[in-house]
Amino acid sequence: MSIRIAIFDDNKNIRNSIILLLNTDPAFEVVGTFSDAQHCVDNVITSRPDVVLMDIEMPGINGIEAVKILTKEFPHIQILIQTVFEDDERVFDSICAGASGYILKNQLNSSLTDAIKELQTGGSPMSPSIARRVLNMLQQGYQNKKVPSEEYNLTAREKEVLSGIVNGLSYKMIGYELNISYETVRSHIKKIYDKLHVASLTEVVAKAINQNIV
Repeated sequence: MSIRIAIFDDNKNIRNSIILLLNTDPAFEVVGTFSDAQHCVDNVITSRPDVVLMDIEMPGINGIEAVKILTKEFPHIQILIQTVFEDDERVFDSICAGASGYILKNQLNSSLTDAIKELQTGGSPMSPSIARRVLNMLQQGYQNKKVPSEEYNLTAREKEVLSGIVNGLSYKMIGYELNISYETVRSHIKKIYDKLHVASLTEVVAKAINQNIV
């Protein structure tokens, strides 16, 4: 079954570029494209997507506000922010609003399809530079609150994978660094999520830093 995708972006050229890119992979089906988020709830009800691609800067309701609305109404839907902005405030606000991932538009061609598939397998994809910003924000927030590491029974390999996550590497990059397959990386990350009792990438990174796990 294909992954159903709705696109919210006020730039028609970008919407068309995303459609062309997604149409090259039979795993995806674009079920709706919208130039603003004014009626995002109705749009989602009508198009029934599995994943929403959300721009930040749009007329009327901006993408961050739309994420808040959609995550409240449709908690099962994954929302991927795709934007030109990489400043700390927008990154932080997007994550707090409930976005499942955050990638930059200048990396759409190389990262978008992998990012969507990662969302559907429980990951929280971020462009490397964004992951680094999140890491820096967490380090600043927790640097005076660190506590001794608890025993989570992570294997040596799981700690290596976790270290890759903390350093902002994608699943593919972790696999390349450790010479293991994408599926093996995904399996390790699922076990890490279970052992650390977390449900998102930001929680993993926060806990790893706060409790000196890696």
